[in-house]
Amino acid sequence: MKNTFFVCLFILTFNASVHAQVLKSPDGNLILEFNLNEAGTPIYSLQYKQKTALKESKMGFVLKSDILLNKDFKLTNTQFQSENNTWRPVLGEQKEIRNQYNEMKVDLLQDKSERKITICFRLFDDGLGFRYEFPVQENLRHFIVQEETSEFNLAGDHKAFWLPGDYDSNEYKYTTSRISEIQTLMLDALNESLAAQSPIKNVAVQTPLMMKTSEGLYINIHEAALTNYPAMFLNVDSKTFALSSHLTPDAVGNKGYIQTGSHTPWRTIVVSDDARAILASKLILNLNDPCQFEDTSWIKPVKYIGVWWEYFIGRGSTWAYSDDQDVVIGPTDFSKLKPNGTHGANTKHVKEYMDFAAANGFDAVLVEGWNEGWEDNTAFKKERIYSFTKSYPDFDVKELSMYAAHKGVKIIMHHETTSSTVEYERQLKDAFQFMVDNHYTAVKTGYVGPIIPRGEHHDGQAMVNHYSYVAREAAKYKIMVDSHEAVRPTGLNRTYPNWFAQESARGTEFESFGGNNPDHTTILPFARLMGGPMDYTPGIFQGDLSVYGSKKNKLSSTLVKQLALYVTMYSPLQMAADLPENYMRFVDAFQFIKDVALDWDDTYILEAEPGDYITIARKTKEKQEWFVGGITDENPRIATIDFSFLPKGKSYVATIYEDGKDADYQTNPQSYAIRKMVVNRKTKLKQQLAAGGGVAISIQ
Repeated sequence: MKNTFFVCLFILTFNASVHAQVLKSPDGNLILEFNLNEAGTPIYSLQYKQKTALKESKMGFVLKSDILLNKDFKLTNTQFQSENNTWRPVLGEQKEIRNQYNEMKVDLLQDKSERKITICFRLFDDGLGFRYEFPVQENLRHFIVQEETSEFNLAGDHKAFWLPGDYDSNEYKYTTSRISEIQTLMLDALNESLAAQSPIKNVAVQTPLMMKTSEGLYINIHEAALTNYPAMFLNVDSKTFALSSHLTPDAVGNKGYIQTGSHTPWRTIVVSDDARAILASKLILNLNDPCQFEDTSWIKPVKYIGVWWEYFIGRGSTWAYSDDQDVVIGPTDFSKLKPNGTHGANTKHVKEYMDFAAANGFDAVLVEGWNEGWEDNTAFKKERIYSFTKSYPDFDVKELSMYAAHKGVKIIMHHETTSSTVEYERQLKDAFQFMVDNHYTAVKTGYVGPIIPRGEHHDGQAMVNHYSYVAREAAKYKIMVDSHEAVRPTGLNRTYPNWFAQESARGTEFESFGGNNPDHTTILPFARLMGGPMDYTPGIFQGDLSVYGSKKNKLSSTLVKQLALYVTMYSPLQMAADLPENYMRFVDAFQFIKDVALDWDDTYILEAEPGDYITIARKTKEKQEWFVGGITDENPRIATIDFSFLPKGKSYVATIYEDGKDADYQTNPQSYAIRKMVVNRKTKLKQQLAAGGGVAISIQ
């Protein structure tokens, strides 16, 4: 249903006392006010249940060179409409999503210059989205954005869960602090050794930014539908609690190259007094364009294992075939190089993984290090580092393709670019055709290190366009994409559902580099996952890496929490990341990973508090089965699991995977127990979670 009505305001001369334009959410809990101040600057504010979510905040742009598109405006037209419909995602947390909002568009004309912009506000029951639209006009055609001046002025010194602003990496640890403490804590937060780092010089944080106010409001700021525009960070004023947009620059310092007739991404503010509603919000997805593909039958969820974790844990397995540091892609004959004897992606070893996948019901095997060029993978100075169509001599593409078909599994292609995106785009079509010819249906792309073209950033406009270009090109070959080290997602998995997962945050691999904090996975769903599914790569059963000899790291979770992550960290692409031998040591616990679904009819957020705990139940798509996952931070707690999501009048058998009585993520992470009980919709379970622990439940 779509209702449209118009309100036109004709203002012949500049009028600083224009009455505020008011927009309410469908349920009336959110109220947006828009106005022009005395300088003709657009101003908006947001209230939730009579509490201030955002104070009056300015809007606009500075164009190159110092052209101010943020003042001297007059309001020429206001248009309202409402929308209320539902749509079905190809893959998702629920089979149907409601899209209901009230919209207000304000047309603004700048005095003297006669430049025009339109600001579109959409107010949902769970928050606000707004974007800038640039009408085709005589006095503005092509222009360069020097900075966007959108503000998000906070009403107090909120508790925030934040990552430091960095144009090239989102793989930092989360810091939890008050807004006023961010400046003081920034240097410590940036103290990480990452493959590519470009910290923002002023105090800035990344989005999604999750906050909690002293009044009990939960506020999340991010963006939706990021295309042909740089990613947004948030400048932080630690004294006034004011946030303002900060766009990623390109190699020469410009932010965005825009042509009129286009628009910016949406700026999103999700608000509730219930943390569960933040996790349940579909506002960001709703602000993205519908699916661009007519046929989506080839887009499937994937549960996989891989020749991957062994590279990180110090077992002597390597990506590279030889130790020769002077290879040149093209002229080098790799068959004449001396093998190093540690290359993991060899035919025999990959077959072993295929056997394990087939025997345990997995869809696919990821193989990293299969292709020529890994000897130079840390150079960051060569444009052409890899071939994406030539395998190492000990990786027989044709033989493995036939073996995979015989076993009923797929191989997931790996395209690590080492951020040489120029070369990747040169090879892209040949690489995708190579995949089709050899029956690969999914690819994991990687962007480790500084970007080539040099001076560009992972989060800049050029790279934003690159990521979506890869997804669109892949769709032409019916290939699904899992991108790592890419810009954080903004809901484009609705538009391009073959772009079905991203890393774009600190994943499990960092447990081998120096660890993640126990609260990390209780923050990620409120932050990074607001934009889309994450390939977090859970399922590590052997958390003490010292058993492999060269590392002393320990995981920040119990074994049972690793199981629960398959439910709390939504993704249609889920890896069982540990070594097969470790799963064979804990066969009964491994059963949950084998059973858990990847695509869902419904999702129920049972309990949630950012940084502390999350408990989620999900119903498998088109099946009468449910899975529950509950996790906690470093503090043990009792989770309350309410089974009222089950159908009336029926009882089910629940298999409960729980922390052992002596379990603790630091001292005894592998202690667990498994029990069964009969449950119905009236059942309420009080479940003990260990420090850094969790619970996982299968219901059939």
